[in-house]
Order: sequence, then structure tokens, then C-alpha cells
Amino acid sequence: MEGIPHPIPRTVEEVFNDFKGRRAGLIKALTTDVDKFYQQCDPEKENLCLYGLPNETWEVNLPVEEVPPELPEPALGINFARDGMQEKDWLSLVAVHSDSWLLAVAFYFGARFGFGKNERKRLFLMINDLPSIFEVVTGNVKQSKDQSANHNSSGKSKSSAKSRQSEPQSKMVKMSPPSKDEDESGEEEEEDDEQGATCGACGDSYGTDEFWICCDICERWFHGKCVKITPAKAEHIKQYKCPSCSSKRARV
Repeated sequence: MEGIPHPIPRTVEEVFNDFKGRRAGLIKALTTDVDKFYQQCDPEKENLCLYGLPNETWEVNLPVEEVPPELPEPALGINFARDGMQEKDWLSLVAVHSDSWLLAVAFYFGARFGFGKNERKRLFLMINDLPSIFEVVTGNVKQSKDQSANHNSSGKSKSSAKSRQSEPQSKMVKMSPPSKDEDESGEEEEEDDEQGATCGACGDSYGTDEFWICCDICERWFHGKCVKITPAKAEHIKQYKCPSCSSKRARV
């Protein structure tokens, strides 16, 4: 185990760089070095932990004996569950615990060196701009705010193309990019879900300057032409049900 041979971070930028280094090491263990990591997590051994180091490396080791430890400790005994579930599920579980540990370490440094409210918020926002380890390991990486902004400014993103079609008063049709307040209220997550949409009727992906509509029941997206809905008609629909959901309702 490391015993902190690296300089202790004292500023927001230094803590964030420490976070990024440890995160990179953990991602290597769970992706490119996964075979080596898997072999080191022998269930016959004692309680083992996965450590990410600031120099973008990783190690599997026993927890420190010092109480309390110099840094928060990762999840203990990850090796015991290795053979009790599918490998991908086990790796996802380790990834979740690794995300929690990284946050604990970052805000441990923040507390130790007296970060105020604004510094803690800035640190969290910097961290939150990066995909979580769990998202990277499972392949469920969502588009960042900066990427969305760049796509919107170029006029090539799916959401910006949708917004040019019309401005209805419901979520059925993608509206213009939300304001900062709306971002914080969670509407950005809905935008992320729409980025990779394919038509629920024909299966084709989004095309430039096409009108799309979202079913309020199953939340799938459809070409307006596939479900015979025009932008003008959509403005007068308070809750849109796709043909499939409408037929299910009729059968019930």
C-alpha cells in the first residue's frame, strides 16, 4: 500500500489532479488490466482492497493496520465475491465502490485543509464533469455538458436539430437547450437520454432537420412522419401516446 509517498494536495486544483490520477489507475485495473486484476483478487486470500494511486497506477493489497488510516480505505474484501457472480457484475460492483472511495478521498483532503463552501462546490463540479468509473466500465458514458454545448454551437447535434422544428409546450418534441437552472433541476439527464435515440417505428437513427416526437408513456422517440404527427399537430397534443401504447391501452 502506498502510505502517501506523493505530495499531499492542498488546493482544489491539486486535489482534482490527485482524483484524476487515482481514477485513471482504477479504470486501468477494471478495463485494460482486467485480467491481471482478476487474477490478483484470489478469494482464497485475506481481505483485499483495490487502490488507485495518484500516478495513474493501481494495486491490490491488504488494508493498512493503522487506526484511523491516513486516508479513507476502499471497500474491503472485494476478492471474496469474485467467483460468486458473473465477471461483468463483479467488475461493476467494484467500480461503484471505487467511485465512492474516490469521492471520500477527495473530500477528506478538502476537510483536512479547510475548503470552504465555494471550494467544495468547485471541486465537486470539476469531478462531476468526468464520467464515473462505473459509467466507463459498463460503457454507459453520458455526454458531458461541454460536449453538448460544443455540439449545440456547431448546429450538428441531434438535440439542436430537433429544436429547430417547432417549440411545443410539452416534452414530446425536443425543445431548445435548457437554461442553467433547468440543467441543475435534472432536465439535462433527459437530454442525455435523447442523444442516442433511434426511431421506435422504423429503427433508424436521428437525421438532420427531421421532426421527432416522444411518447409520454414508453418514452421512446419516433419520426413524426412514421407516426403521422406534424409539428403543427404536436402543439395541440398534451400527452402523446405512440401507436403501440395506444393499442395496449385499448386492449386493457
